[in-house]
Amino acid sequence: MAERAKVYVIDDDEAMRDSLNFLLDSSGFEVTLFEHAQAFLDRMPTLAFGCVVSDVRMPGIDGIELLKRMKATGSSFPILVMTGHGDVPLAVEAMKLGAIDFLEKPFEDERLVAMIETAIQQAEPAAKNEQVTQDILARIASLSPRERQVMDGLMAGLSNKLIAREYDISPRTIEVYRANVMTKMGANSLSELVRLAMRAGAFKD
Repeated sequence: MAERAKVYVIDDDEAMRDSLNFLLDSSGFEVTLFEHAQAFLDRMPTLAFGCVVSDVRMPGIDGIELLKRMKATGSSFPILVMTGHGDVPLAVEAMKLGAIDFLEKPFEDERLVAMIETAIQQAEPAAKNEQVTQDILARIASLSPRERQVMDGLMAGLSNKLIAREYDISPRTIEVYRANVMTKMGANSLSELVRLAMRAGAFKD
């Protein structure tokens, strides 16, 4: 069975949360409910990729402020906003801030489900891409200063001997550092190491 796509519902109205939970769960999504935006933002760094469905008018952090904060963190989660009747200016502002789409309440269940499926399909490849890049950056960050120097030397096309001469250490020691770099980066070859560094934007000219 394929993993269920995740949806994060943010709404201060309990009846609305319950009804969305029932609808989306029965439509095959894995649903997590939040009664206010702050609760979602607190947990966002630990959450797996999914679609956010948020009301636009909420006490405290409203949907517009939520969008601003998610944009500031570079979040790749697609967001759909729900607006009350006559909230078109807010909906337009939400779209400008990166919301995928908006729904006016009351809305048709099928329309919401279709919009969530589309939003996830469109945003998932970019989110996965971003996840891979972040993973490579974390591997680079795990290198010691000396290992990073050796990696930069390898990227510049220098041999072990030349790197050793540049830092005034023995070629044998460079070999040890080089092996550490390959292990920490998860690279089986120099070409793979170059590809990983390029992917993470860590390539120095």
